[in-house]
Amino acid sequence: MGIKKISKLHYITGKRTPEAIIEETKAFLSGGGDWVQLRMKESSDSEMLATARIIKGLCREYGATLIINDRVAIAEQIDADGVHLGKNDMETLKARQILGPDKIIGRTANTLEDILDILANGADYIGLGPYRFTTTKKNLSPVLGREGYASIFESLQEKGLKTLPTVAIGGITLNDIPLLKDTGISGIAVSGAISADGHPEETTRSFIEAVAENFKKENL
Repeated sequence: MGIKKISKLHYITGKRTPEAIIEETKAFLSGGGDWVQLRMKESSDSEMLATARIIKGLCREYGATLIINDRVAIAEQIDADGVHLGKNDMETLKARQILGPDKIIGRTANTLEDILDILANGADYIGLGPYRFTTTKKNLSPVLGREGYASIFESLQEKGLKTLPTVAIGGITLNDIPLLKDTGISGIAVSGAISADGHPEETTRSFIEAVAENFKKENL
């Protein structure tokens, strides 16, 4: 099993129709994005499966990574690159048994305790948030802000622990990126900042430039 490369810019599909998700993903990939997390919480398995097959084709065309949110069975069925699991989703070890050692498994965290649990169970990256309030997600965990991120990474350092690649998530805009670069975060995940924009390709390029400038190396 080789080293798994975790992108510094993750695009998470929003609450859209399958057709809109496909078009927005295509725009993100055309703008140079290389990591798509397909999130369709309110869709049926059959609708998500059909959409996932199309998104996988686009990701393969552009050489991008495809991560399926939550639904491990769909990730297995279409041979996606991995899954992202929320705090109440399937356990990491069980997902690893199903998907095998080479697939990527990410997990959502909100607290230091969440991260310690993730580190003990073999995930590959962490989505830490929310950075600020967002309407993208129901049952939102407590907002962390910049100081919350810095505090968590300081605690990990005090414990002598190296963490996984960790992306900030939750209402992040282009202007937030410089504020996050010295917190311990190694990248960001965005949804509405790209999908709600009238020029998603151009916006994607701007995010890629900002991420490359501010997150020059992995924070491990």
